Amino acid sequence: MTTRRNIIAGALILASLAISPAQAQDKPTEIRIGTQKGGFFPAVRQRHTVEDVFKPLGIEIKWVDFQFGPPLLEAINVGAVDFGFVGDSPPIFAQAGGARIRYVAAVKSDGNNQAIIVPKDSPIKTVADLKGKRIAFGKGSSAHNLLVAALEKAGLSYGDISPAPLAPADATAAFLKGSVDAWSIWDPYLALAELKENARIIAFDKDVHKPNAFYIAGSDFVDKHPALVAKLNAVFASEGRWADSHHDEVAKAQAEATGVDIDAVKRFVARSSYRVVPVDDEAVKSQQAIADRFAKLGLIPKPVNVSDIIWKWSPGS
Repeated sequence: MTTRRNIIAGALILASLAISPAQAQDKPTEIRIGTQKGGFFPAVRQRHTVEDVFKPLGIEIKWVDFQFGPPLLEAINVGAVDFGFVGDSPPIFAQAGGARIRYVAAVKSDGNNQAIIVPKDSPIKTVADLKGKRIAFGKGSSAHNLLVAALEKAGLSYGDISPAPLAPADATAAFLKGSVDAWSIWDPYLALAELKENARIIAFDKDVHKPNAFYIAGSDFVDKHPALVAKLNAVFASEGRWADSHHDEVAKAQAEATGVDIDAVKRFVARSSYRVVPVDDEAVKSQQAIADRFAKLGLIPKPVNVSDIIWKWSPGS
């Protein structure tokens, strides 16, 4: 719902990131934003803040939903989406595949929203027990990296397991049927498995590495419309600050928009952080470590230099 508070917030963001007449003449009439099932996007859409910021510029906002990160980035690569939100691994796979994308902002995670889980009665107690087991994960997703990094930390190789690359919906079915022994997955699927199936967590992200999530934009979009990218970052940063102090509202909007059980939504919202920041050296170093790990294992076709596709955002400039 559009409120006077949202309109005022939008006006302040517009004033802080004014677009020059030359840029205004070349602006698009629509910005397409890719989102996933998790996150705070249903609340943002409900609040209409992004639309209120861009409407005075004659720009409409179109939201495009994806099941997980890799297809979202493919949509950005082919020009079907301009801007989107993904975990740490999809941009690396996309860059290695030659996708025309840029990292434009980061969200620092506490590492509580993704984990490797097993059925409640499974004999598997630790990551080391995964040797020889069949494990589900989204190929090219942040859960893929969690699995690889966890195996490495436990002294196992990727060849020590039987990989089962599955999209979340298919992995859910496989986990429930018992056709996989473990599942590397993110919220809200993680929270649902915990609450509905009493799934046990054997490793959180935070137990293995320090994860990040990212806002990604198409290279052409960044080159043509840097002020609009900065404006998108600014409005999502503002909404992130709001979301961090309004968990109940975020959870309610998420449950209404997706039909996901409200208790599961409250669980993952409570352990989430929505703070949007520039992509700093620490985030680049973490991404490069992931990229090097994937290259070493032959999971990507060639090594990549993450810093080559970082777009520098200076909030308030």
